[in-house]
Amino acid sequence: MRHFDCEKPGSIGATIAAYIAHADTTLHDALQRLDQTGGGPLMVVDDTGRLVRMVTDGDIRRLLLDGRDQSAILDALPPIAPVTARMTTTLAELSAMFETAQVTAIPRLDDAGVPRLLERRDNAGAVLLSTPHLGGLERDFVQQAFDTNWIAPLGPQVEGFETELAQYSENGHVAALSSGTAALHLGLILLGVKDGDRVYCPSFTFAASANPIRYERAIPVFIDSEPQTWNMSPKALERALARDKACGALPAAIIIANLYGQSADMDALMALADAYGVPVLEDAAESLGATFKGRKSGSFGTLAAYSFNGNKIITTSGGGALCGDDGDMIERARFLATQAREAAAHYEHQTIGFNYRMSNVLAGIGRGQLKVLDDRVRRRRAIFEIYCEALNDIEGIDWMPEPNGYFSTRWLTAAVFNDACGLDRTRILNGLQSVGVEARPVWKPMHRQPVFEAYEFEPHDDGRIADQSVSDNLFNGGLCLPSGSNMDDATVYKVCEQIRYWAKG
Repeated sequence: MRHFDCEKPGSIGATIAAYIAHADTTLHDALQRLDQTGGGPLMVVDDTGRLVRMVTDGDIRRLLLDGRDQSAILDALPPIAPVTARMTTTLAELSAMFETAQVTAIPRLDDAGVPRLLERRDNAGAVLLSTPHLGGLERDFVQQAFDTNWIAPLGPQVEGFETELAQYSENGHVAALSSGTAALHLGLILLGVKDGDRVYCPSFTFAASANPIRYERAIPVFIDSEPQTWNMSPKALERALARDKACGALPAAIIIANLYGQSADMDALMALADAYGVPVLEDAAESLGATFKGRKSGSFGTLAAYSFNGNKIITTSGGGALCGDDGDMIERARFLATQAREAAAHYEHQTIGFNYRMSNVLAGIGRGQLKVLDDRVRRRRAIFEIYCEALNDIEGIDWMPEPNGYFSTRWLTAAVFNDACGLDRTRILNGLQSVGVEARPVWKPMHRQPVFEAYEFEPHDDGRIADQSVSDNLFNGGLCLPSGSNMDDATVYKVCEQIRYWAKG
């Protein structure tokens, strides 16, 4: 296994013995240190480890030209207050400091005044969580839309994208829409959800899974996750269904979300839904390209929703799709998504509709992206493996599981940093952000969101302690790491070095 240490020369926030000098360090030793660091400045510290000043090769050269020999010590240098940053200094502030001071490195001081060196070259650009990754074919499809002047609202690119996505996702029919949220909203309408109905939804998910329930004035009931997949708990679902059947209040629908590129346990969950006669709307917004026992994520429910937001594994800039095998339902979705306009010469409306259709131009981007989807999946899985290998000696990092029979896209590399092992998720998150590495906590459970906290929540463990459900524990320690398929290996290793550094405490 290759070992990557954040304390090696040239790494972000590097702190190593080669950078540290004392007042009694000789000029000869200081020159050797400068040679080891590639010419980077040394930090002169006092006996308590606090920073006194910076030393460059120019400082030593001036002493030698002034008649000192190499046995002279650094104490001969006049005291000069160095430009320093704090651990809380932002990336933008650091960039401004580098420009103003015209220096190659700035010490970052902790609360005790102990320095850690941040070099300008390591501050050159932010590492973002998940950025769009175009493959080149998108331009050809978009050009076709321009060449035919078929920009919006619909057109052959939309029809082509729907056909190709249906084939890839193993669905009979697809309606290309403006967002994944729009797809979920139309899905609930098509399943007959109405004012006052109960709808089950994972608690551990993005708010877009739950918001459409309230669009229709239905009542969300939040279901906990299971530790094996981080997705909806079959155990909690079974308990909720049995309880609500006994009360005569079965839900009108169940939304099952597949998080961070991985399917839920669809065998167990679909068996329960079928046994109680409740239709499933599969929220596959984050899992296009994943499979469960060889079957594509988004092909299990009565209906399924995908998202093509800018941060997803493929993107149409903004967009989504509603999928299913019932052609009449998908055709109804297209109708509702185009303002529910009736077949008449004038604008005739007999029901409330929505402006939810995808444009011809964006569908062209989607067609090009779909052709490189499998490549994007391979790359994101490779990035996940780099994280696991480079950090596998740090006790207490629990990566999102991938049980036998599951194939995750690893859309985002996600892990729980175990506080019991001394890992402080907040410290690591803040440290990464402070040097321009974007990371985010995993989803805050819906039952802990102020807008939803009044609604029911069914935990995985019926005897749980308050605020210690599976969802709660995942959120308390969970972190998503940069995972874009356009990241090179060196960038991933740079993030690993930073995680190692901030994990040390």
